[in-house]
Amino acid sequence: MRIGELAEVVGVTTRTVRHYHHLRLLPEPERLSNGYRTYTLRHMVVLARVRRLAELGLSLAEIRDVLSDEAGKDLLEVLRELDADLADQEAAIQDRRARLRTLLLTEDLPEEGPVSAELREVFAALAPASDSGTAVYDREVLSVLDTTLAPEDRDLLMDMLRDSLSTPDAVERARRCYALLDGLADAEPDDPRVARAARALADLLPAGPVRESTGPAEAARPGRPEMASPDGAGGENGFLRAVLDDLAPAQAEAVRQAIGLGIGGLG
Repeated sequence: MRIGELAEVVGVTTRTVRHYHHLRLLPEPERLSNGYRTYTLRHMVVLARVRRLAELGLSLAEIRDVLSDEAGKDLLEVLRELDADLADQEAAIQDRRARLRTLLLTEDLPEEGPVSAELREVFAALAPASDSGTAVYDREVLSVLDTTLAPEDRDLLMDMLRDSLSTPDAVERARRCYALLDGLADAEPDDPRVARAARALADLLPAGPVRESTGPAEAARPGRPEMASPDGAGGENGFLRAVLDDLAPAQAEAVRQAIGLGIGGLG
């Protein structure tokens, strides 16, 4: 039979057959004197088996191992591994659906999109102080950290934020800090108000845990957007540069000075 007939019988496309030839999953028949290739029952059997294995979820590389006489794993072992992978995927999907159901029951999702329940609590606590441009920017930075930090680092950050907001005057201090930073929008980096804003920003978070979280050993941990020291030692990393580049020069200088006073990020 010709390639089109083979593809039609097995239920694939001629392009798929040629792709399997290219990957050496399906042997190519010899050309006849007229230049055409004629496929046999054996080709049909192999192609059907490839299709069945692919429908089970095996990758083409795994199928090639199964079909190879020199394969290190037999079909049963590959299928067991596939079953374990599917079980992991099923558990991950169930976890995602559970989190989605929680979001669907949330009456007021933040404008920054779906964030963790812990960050939603922080946003709710800061709501009275969120009527400034700097406050909006702060929320955006925190939403990025909520997504990108390693779980243990995210938990540390959220614990620090909740601790800082647990004092009676926390929201008022945050409001004053945001107002000071907003006032630097058109100022120069050497404006005397920069130091005052930096101190207010540093005072928003507990000094001890913040300094510990931004020490050299902690900053080197994978998956953590470490904050550079204010004197430029080691240089600013990409995350911090992106944060500072979007701020006015005087605001960025206030953040740099706040880092030197012990803060690990906006909060």
